[in-house]
Amino acid sequence: MRRPLLPAVLGAALLLGALGASPAAVASASATSATPTADGTPAALSDSWRAPLSTRGRYIVDADGNRFKLKSANWHGAQGSWSGSGDINDPASHHDGEKSDQMPLGLDRAPIPRILDGFHELGINSIRLPFSNEMLHDQRPVSDASVAANPQLRGKTPLQVFDAVIAATTAEGFAVVLNNHTNTSRFCCGLDGNERWNTSQSTAQWEDDWIGLARRYKDNKRVVGADLYNEVRRTVTDDANWNWGDSHDWWAASQRLGDRLLTEANPDLLVIVEGINWQGIPADGLPHSRPTLEPVRTLSHTLVASNKLVYSAHFYGYTGPNHTGATGTGETHDPRYQDLSREDLFATLQRQAFYVTSETGTHFTAPLWISEFGIGSDETNPKARAWFGNFVDYLIANDTDFAYWPLVGWAGHGSWSILNFDDSGRRSGILDGADWRAANWNRLVSAPQKSGQVAVTDTWDMLNLDHADAVQSAHMRSLGDWDSGARKGTCPDGQRVLGLSHRDGRGLCTDAGAAALAAAVPVATVVSDERYVQQGDWAGGYSKYQCGPNQFMIGYSLRGQAVSAVLCARAGRTLGTNGRTVWFDRGDNRPAGGPGGEFASGNYKGQCGTDEYAAGIAFTGAWAKGKTPDALLCRKL
Repeated sequence: MRRPLLPAVLGAALLLGALGASPAAVASASATSATPTADGTPAALSDSWRAPLSTRGRYIVDADGNRFKLKSANWHGAQGSWSGSGDINDPASHHDGEKSDQMPLGLDRAPIPRILDGFHELGINSIRLPFSNEMLHDQRPVSDASVAANPQLRGKTPLQVFDAVIAATTAEGFAVVLNNHTNTSRFCCGLDGNERWNTSQSTAQWEDDWIGLARRYKDNKRVVGADLYNEVRRTVTDDANWNWGDSHDWWAASQRLGDRLLTEANPDLLVIVEGINWQGIPADGLPHSRPTLEPVRTLSHTLVASNKLVYSAHFYGYTGPNHTGATGTGETHDPRYQDLSREDLFATLQRQAFYVTSETGTHFTAPLWISEFGIGSDETNPKARAWFGNFVDYLIANDTDFAYWPLVGWAGHGSWSILNFDDSGRRSGILDGADWRAANWNRLVSAPQKSGQVAVTDTWDMLNLDHADAVQSAHMRSLGDWDSGARKGTCPDGQRVLGLSHRDGRGLCTDAGAAALAAAVPVATVVSDERYVQQGDWAGGYSKYQCGPNQFMIGYSLRGQAVSAVLCARAGRTLGTNGRTVWFDRGDNRPAGGPGGEFASGNYKGQCGTDEYAAGIAFTGAWAKGKTPDALLCRKL
C-alpha cells in the first residue's frame, strides 16, 4: 500500500441484504455477469471455477483440481482511511483525501454493480478485501452520504455493508480473500498502533475476531481465503520475530490461528501468511531489514490441513530489502528496489519470496501471492517506471499470483488506484484513457499461464517442537493428549515421519510413496519401551523405541531433549522388514540432495529415503548424551 513511511438480479440481492438476509442468502440470490472469452462469446466468471480452493505444490487449484491463479486487486477502505491526526470527519485528514468510513471505497460514487463491471473489464478474478478489527465491532450506522450511490445500504453498520459487498462480489463469480489489515481503522502503515496483530488489541481478541468472521461467511464458498495480517513490522521499541516463542512471535501466532480457522471455523479456507515486513531501527549503522519470506526456508508452517497454506509478500519500488521507503525521517542510504539493476532485482525477489514456488519438493514449497504491489499514474521517475515494468516481467516469467494495490479510488485524489470515480460517478483510470501503466497491466492479466489440471505431487512438511506441541494430525487431535507432559510432534494425516533432528525436536514429514502403504488404518500406538524390537539389534548398546509389525512412525515426543515415545500407525498391507540404521549423532545422514529441504538448521539430521519408512528411534542415556535421538530405523516400503 502507498504509505508515507513504510510500507439485474443483483439488485434483488442487494434488496435482500437491505432487508436483513444472511450473507449466504444474498449470495445465493444473485446472478453472475458475463465476461468475453477469447472468441468473443460470453462466459460467466462464476462458471470458470468451482470452490473451495486448495493447493497442489506451488499452485492453487479449485475443487476440480484445475489451476486457479489469483489475478487480484485490493478493494480497500474497510480497514480505515484516517491518517491518525486532524478531524476524523474531515476528508483532508484521510489518506489522499479519500474518506472511506470503514467501507470499501466508491460506494458513495457508483452503484456496486457498476463498480463490479469495472472489475470484470480489468480481467481480474479475485478481490483482496482489507478490514480492521475496529470496523467489525462498530455498531454505528454509516451515514447516508457515504453510501449515496447505493441507497439500499442506508442504516447499515460498516460490517453489514461489508456483508453486502462480499455477497455482491462473490455472486459475480469473483473469489474474495479477507485481509485483516489493521487493528484500528487508521490508514496503514507506519508507527500507527497497527504494527502487529496484537499491538492495539490482545492476541485472543484477534483470534476470536477471525474465528467469528470465518464462521460468518462459511456458507459462501467463494470467500476462499483468510489473509491473517498485513505487513507485520516493528513498533517504536520492539520487533516481531519468527519463532522466539514470545507474544511477538509471528510464526507461532499465524501457525496457531491457521490451525484454529481450519478446525474450528471453516475447513475450506486458504490460510494466507505474509512474512515479516520490517525489523530493526531504520538508521544507518544499525541493523535493519525487510525479512519478507526468507525465514520460511528453514521454518515453514505445517497446517493441520497441509493443502491450505499460501504465502504472500508485498513489493513496492520505493521500498527496498533494507529501506523502509521513507523520505527524510526514517530514510537510510540503502538501495530501494527501484535502484537495483534488473538482474539484482530479480535475484533479490527470488531470495526474499519467489523461491517458495521455484524450489519444489521441499517443506516450504507453496503458492506465492504477491498480495500488494503498485505505482502511481503520475509517476515520472524513470527508475520507478522501469521497476514496475521489470516487476511485471518477473511476475509473468514466474506465473505468480498477484493482487494490485489499490483497486478503487476517487478521481483527482490518489493516483495509484486503477479504477477511479469522481463525485458524479464518472469513471476513469487504466480502462478509460492515457495511463502509462495500462500496457504493463494488460500484459500481466493476459500473459500465458499454467492452466487446467494440476498433477498431485509429493507433499513435504516439517514439525517444530521448539516451544510447543506440533500435533498436526486432525485424527490425533481428536483423541486427546497421547503423551502427557511431553512435547509432541505428529505429521498431518496421510503423512509419515521420514526425518528427525538430533536435538530440539525438529521433524520432517511426507506422503511420498504413501501409495505403497495402502490405506493406513486410523489406529495409533504409542510406544515408550522396547517391546517391539525385532529382527536383531539394529543399534547395539542403545535404547530403541520401535513400531510394531506393519506399523510406521507418524510422530514422536520429547521431554526436554530426551526421547519420550514414538507414535505408530498401522499400514493397510504387510510392510517389509529389511532395513538399515541411519545414524545422525555426529553429522547429517540424509539422502542425496536432502529431499524436503533444510528442516533443522544448525542441527544434525537423519532421514530415510522416500522409498522407506521410519520404524524406530535409537538413543542412549550415556554420559553427555542426554537420550537425544541418535539413529532412525529405516525400512523399505
